[in-house]
Amino acid sequence: MADSIRVVIVDDHSIFRSGLRADLDASVDVVGEAADVPSTIAVIGETQPDVVLLDVHLPGGSGDDAADVVRVIRAGARGYITKGSSGVEVSSAVRAVADGDAVFSPRLAGFVLDAFGAVAGETATATDELDRLSAREQEVMRLIARGYAYKEVASELFISIKTVETHVSSVLRKLQLSSRHELTAWASERRLL
Repeated sequence: MADSIRVVIVDDHSIFRSGLRADLDASVDVVGEAADVPSTIAVIGETQPDVVLLDVHLPGGSGDDAADVVRVIRAGARGYITKGSSGVEVSSAVRAVADGDAVFSPRLAGFVLDAFGAVAGETATATDELDRLSAREQEVMRLIARGYAYKEVASELFISIKTVETHVSSVLRKLQLSSRHELTAWASERRLL
């Protein structure tokens, strides 16, 4: 079928792979299967599928929980559905992901929203902390946190070394930090580098 979506199914249970293959509709063309990580890498490399239906709990994995959902999304997954989904639901999810959409089972959507809401909260906190600094202080802070020497910061920003020292003192005071090392750790934790 010319418009079919090329899919690889990855699960350590062959009966599940067979059942899923049989249950998918005609818009889905299963071009490969795998049961473990090495064979998954090989079959994806060989077939270059549009979508991979991946059991995130291959041998050696852990049980289902919210952390698993968040982990696979951060790793690049565009969807997460449960094994209780019907063939129609899986086929629909495959089409949606192939079109660039994200798909989550209703039960899992709450986990995702909660987890990424927490990340948004952390970002808001970092923004609040940055708001304490002037634009110039933020520039100085980023360069110092990246390991630039005062002389290099001065040259980069066309200011004197004394002015750099003043800005660094102000940044440390406003962020309640006591050293360049703490500043680097602070900026790294907030992904500001």
